[in-house]
Amino acid sequence: MPEVAQRIVPAIGRAFVAVYPLVLVIVVWEAVARAGLVRPLFLPPFSLVVKQLFVVVSNGELFAPLATSLYRTAAGLLIAGVVGIPLGFLMVRSRLVSWFFEPLVALGNPAPKLALIPVFTLWFGIDHVSKIMLVALTTVFPFILAAAQGARSVPTSQVWAARAMGSTELVILRRVVLPASMPALMSGLRVAVPTALLTTFTAEMVAGGGLGGALVLAQRYLESTTVYAYLLVMLLCGYILDAELLRIRHRVLRWHEG
Repeated sequence: MPEVAQRIVPAIGRAFVAVYPLVLVIVVWEAVARAGLVRPLFLPPFSLVVKQLFVVVSNGELFAPLATSLYRTAAGLLIAGVVGIPLGFLMVRSRLVSWFFEPLVALGNPAPKLALIPVFTLWFGIDHVSKIMLVALTTVFPFILAAAQGARSVPTSQVWAARAMGSTELVILRRVVLPASMPALMSGLRVAVPTALLTTFTAEMVAGGGLGGALVLAQRYLESTTVYAYLLVMLLCGYILDAELLRIRHRVLRWHEG
């Protein structure tokens, strides 16, 4: 038993330290709302928000808009990865590609791409396509930069050794550059996922549909508890996806981090 206690007590302590800031925010939120320091319309008690969250889950009101938002996020990320990762590799491997795309990346990466929501809505309509393309545009730059950084980190001696063994450029890319670039690519993915979620929810708030559109609709009817419930879902989506990415990174890059 003492040995079990020696393992359990530190684990409980680490868990408490990890969740303490979040618990503190919830307690202060509940206390401020219950004390009437803020009108319930602006800040309903956290307990009522959680209760409303269970309501929208139990009646199925949450699932359709959430699935729509996650679909748009995943589709945009997929397009961005398919385009951005090869382009990042090519920018390192080809001077011509680097000469052409380097200024475009330097210009597009810091640009406020959410300002293009009206343009994309005009071009692609208010349904899935405009949101997916906007997510793809917003997240393609982290993939490009991560792939380029990973490709530059490959030791030149490894590339020369692969060429000396008669490997083609495609084989070098697949068996040398890509594995060595995985740490950078996983970091780029961790940047791209929350950016994609933010872009999807924001575009939906402007153009409608999905979880962002449902939140705006609840706000129009002054359903504050529903608004905060949807906000909690958005936060949980980001947290769960980030935690899952960290778990996948640890498994994929065990050779790198161990």
